[in-house]
Amino acid sequence: MSDFASVLLAWYKKNARDLPWRLTTDPYRIWISEIILQQTRVAQGYDYYTRFVKRFPDIISLADADEDEVLHYWQGLGYYSRARNLHTAAISMNGCFPNTYKGVLALKGVGPYTAAAICSIAFDMPVAVVDGNVYRLLARYLGMDVPIDTSAGKILFAKTAQSLLDSDHPGQYNQAIMDFGALQCVPATPNCPICPFSADCAAFSQGSVHQLPVKQHHTQTTNRYFHYIYVRMGDSLWIHKRTGNDIWKNLYELPLIETSEATEPEKILSLPTFQQLVCGVKEPVFSCLNSVKHVLTHRIIHAVFYRLDLPEDTIVPSGYVQIKTDDWEKYAMPQLVYRFMKKNT
Repeated sequence: MSDFASVLLAWYKKNARDLPWRLTTDPYRIWISEIILQQTRVAQGYDYYTRFVKRFPDIISLADADEDEVLHYWQGLGYYSRARNLHTAAISMNGCFPNTYKGVLALKGVGPYTAAAICSIAFDMPVAVVDGNVYRLLARYLGMDVPIDTSAGKILFAKTAQSLLDSDHPGQYNQAIMDFGALQCVPATPNCPICPFSADCAAFSQGSVHQLPVKQHHTQTTNRYFHYIYVRMGDSLWIHKRTGNDIWKNLYELPLIETSEATEPEKILSLPTFQQLVCGVKEPVFSCLNSVKHVLTHRIIHAVFYRLDLPEDTIVPSGYVQIKTDDWEKYAMPQLVYRFMKKNT
């Protein structure tokens, strides 16, 4: 075992977090936890994991479920393609989780990091994980300034991570290095003086902790302008299911009008999509309720919510579903819409 691995495992023995997916070697449950923790903090993912595996305790129960229900249990976690991929992968397994790295990597939504985590923890395979926590620790400890978002950087860090892996205890090592990056070698405020690696850390000795790891490219964000129409017909409302290859695919939401730029409420009234909702009603009751800025990784959603009251005998246009207002929580919705509905129904 290398000195790096021995120091890391000694730290982990004292600081390991008590998490339910660490009490099992069941590849299904480890898979669920790893997918949930992609883009999600442990504190938030803990309760979602508990609920998810209680409802879907094994591959067959997940594969047999309706996608709408899977999305409903995922509601609030975001990045809903993760839930759709879980469901698709479960169906593809035919009740048996693959037990080779190649087989795990072939699952829908599983990349090299997730495959390495599953295979090392569940099957004791000597495959090193490389994620943001690992990039940060290795870049700082070894003074590696190759950009992590380049092909050369990814290859170099993968080789370095593999060379440091404790092959006798790969699962424990991988969990240790992930925890170390999440708890000790954190992005903004690492407590370097108490770090067990501080004596040998290149970044600490050179004063470059906050400059590493290096990224060549910055994430580009785009602005989108959503106008949600909260249509009420007595004790009913309208929803529709998002389709196409876009954010929140297969989730339900209120009728939506998207514009290319910020648009005044008065202009919304004249748009053909809004006229379709009005369905010929001469004097609809229409009002602007509130606006919200919803920040995603690559997008900023500028959402405005309106209320439209229509007569109870209004014909529901094609593409929309009329539901009882009290039933809205049965449908998986984007968190942006869910929060509005929770406050306004």
